[in-house]
Amino acid sequence: MLTPERHRLILETVHDHHTVKIKQLVERTAASESTIRRDLDQLEQLGKLKRVHGGASIRQRTSEEPSMGEKTTKHQQEKNMIASLASSLVKEGDCIFIDAGSTTYEMISYLSGKDITVVTNGLNHLDVLTDYSIDTYVLGGYVKQRTRAVVGTGALKNLEQYRFDQCFLGVNGITLEDGFTTPDPEEAAIKSLALSLSQKRFVLADHSKFEEVAFSKIAELEEANIITNYQGILYTSYNEKTSLKVVTT
Repeated sequence: MLTPERHRLILETVHDHHTVKIKQLVERTAASESTIRRDLDQLEQLGKLKRVHGGASIRQRTSEEPSMGEKTTKHQQEKNMIASLASSLVKEGDCIFIDAGSTTYEMISYLSGKDITVVTNGLNHLDVLTDYSIDTYVLGGYVKQRTRAVVGTGALKNLEQYRFDQCFLGVNGITLEDGFTTPDPEEAAIKSLALSLSQKRFVLADHSKFEEVAFSKIAELEEANIITNYQGILYTSYNEKTSLKVVTT
């Protein structure tokens, strides 16, 4: 099979299944594993797909934003592990910012019993925070329907009142060149301001967020540590720019 035909089959398979293993592509194309690995490297360089551990996945559009419901169903085990580690960093008496995201949401149950104060712009977070009797302030502003995040000028002005011991943020994309990104400029503004108001700064991101770029820049990699399960080929490069705290199964 000629290389262009093999590439076409690989891309077709990735788009059909969203994420595929190298073994599946070997079976589909009747090519060797080394050939498939080389093809995936070439296609990633062309921006056609994203390499993941043991295979490849489709690249997201920069403006594409999953709903909160869609986010919560993906990589659930990894998100729980990341959230557990993040919550262990929170100390008694801390004032923290937890932004609107599916992995940050998972933190809340692990914070039960801690004497802390939380500020959030995530409406989905409120029921759980109050159920666990955690002192909570919610930002006021415009409510996004897809992510149930509070954003806008009012939310930014409200956020400016506070100073945090730590902040915990979700993102949609992480790359060496573009840093942390998210589809919506208004959410990016909230996240960026929260970083600037915090003494310690953490981004919670599973492996799927790496080598993805979304529309709006939040911050450079150096501006926050990352709590993740990512152990990909660029791990060393990322760790040179910031600190990765890695959870493993």
